[in-house]
Amino acid sequence: MGTSTRWKGPNGDRWSSAGRRLARWREDSRNADQRLEEIAADHLSALHETLRADRSAFGLYDTACAAGERLAGALGSLAAEGAESEVALVARLVSEVGGDGGTLADAAVRRGMAAAVRDVRDMHPEMDDAMNGGGAGGGFAWDILCDLYQVFFADMVGEFLRAVVAEHVKLAVPVLIATDPEGRIADWVAEKVVDLAPNPCKESAEATDLAQAVDTAQSVVGAVQDPSAALPKIAELLVPRAVGKVLGLISEEIAGEEGAAA
Repeated sequence: MGTSTRWKGPNGDRWSSAGRRLARWREDSRNADQRLEEIAADHLSALHETLRADRSAFGLYDTACAAGERLAGALGSLAAEGAESEVALVARLVSEVGGDGGTLADAAVRRGMAAAVRDVRDMHPEMDDAMNGGGAGGGFAWDILCDLYQVFFADMVGEFLRAVVAEHVKLAVPVLIATDPEGRIADWVAEKVVDLAPNPCKESAEATDLAQAVDTAQSVVGAVQDPSAALPKIAELLVPRAVGKVLGLISEEIAGEEGAAA
């Protein structure tokens, strides 16, 4: 966090309720997995509720938007150049997208970016071919890069809540440390919100006219022959929608969230 004072975590009834449910959770209890998913939904609901009341809370919205714009700006060079290895790709994107800020939101962006690279590599084994050829100038296919963009926003939210839960575990329920509930909660959250973030490739493919994918992109799209050349700009223009949806600022029903216990 950049200081020696431990962050106490977010405040409010919704957060306190989620924390109490976590404190009562035990891995060996009946329906433990289902209850942990409900606790994850509680934390996601608390985050969404907090940000709807105050968009500036935690600095998360502005930090995520800035990071999304930086990621969009990196996509074109990744399509042209790729990377030599997963380690090199993570290091590059964590530096370019995550920056060096010391807030919890900054840390969530960096960890979310690293997690997104790992997750997308699992989705696309062919990334290894692109990375093996990275030194020869081979780049990543756009379907890989569009998935990376989409998954990043989900993993960023998951990593933010992982940190919140981890602090609660350390402060209130150290007996749970060995069970890694924060990691499982982060994974659940990311899986639930990933489809909320727009995918630039799908946005362009589903539009009758490429310019309709993002109405303000017409001046960029009209000048190019290859539609994929406009994807970095489309990705940049989609950032507010992506951040708004995963942070609950643009209404979208998430399974498990509406019925979460308060």
